[in-house]
Amino acid sequence: MADEVLLMETGVAASEDRRRRAILRVARASFMTAGFAATRMEPLAREANVSTATLYSYFGSKSVLFEAVIRDVAEDFIQRMEKVRGASGPAREQLTVFMTAYAEFISDPLARSVFRLVVAERSRLRDMALSVFERGRHDFGGPLMRMLGELHARGELVVHKPSWAAGQLMGMVEHPIFFMPLATGDELFATRSSAHIVADCVETFMARFGAPVQG
Repeated sequence: MADEVLLMETGVAASEDRRRRAILRVARASFMTAGFAATRMEPLAREANVSTATLYSYFGSKSVLFEAVIRDVAEDFIQRMEKVRGASGPAREQLTVFMTAYAEFISDPLARSVFRLVVAERSRLRDMALSVFERGRHDFGGPLMRMLGELHARGELVVHKPSWAAGQLMGMVEHPIFFMPLATGDELFATRSSAHIVADCVETFMARFGAPVQG
């Protein structure tokens, strides 16, 4: 009897998770294409094959749903970065692996769409916009700062302010890969490949922060 109850509860949980994922998938597409103001909860429920009441039972308002979508996108990034957190090897190799993963994420059109959407709705959803910024700084910059600190402790880099150094490295990659197409409405992209951009940025970073070679 206990096993039957457990199986039933597991099945219910799986079904609820599928419904929630379906809602988030449909909502993500709507927010990215139509924007926050034009997105309506009732059409979202129909497209996700759930009742409006079910939709509101998962997400009590459109603002709550919007925040959940943004956090869901952030989870995509976190999963991508997990594979590089345990990277080993010389400083140049570790930085190249890390920044390649970062470049892959910010070159995704979805990342630019999310950024545009959050900026557009910052006056309406100020607290949520600030939360996204804080999470980005923590989840994106945090692992890089820890890496720089460890490489400094190993004597491979001279980095007295990991936060400053991380910001400089990320900024060199962000400008051509993320902000250029963002500012031009995806009409202008860097002519160099992401791999070339990352290699140049790491080379510049190592010239500035690499530990002097002992003679």
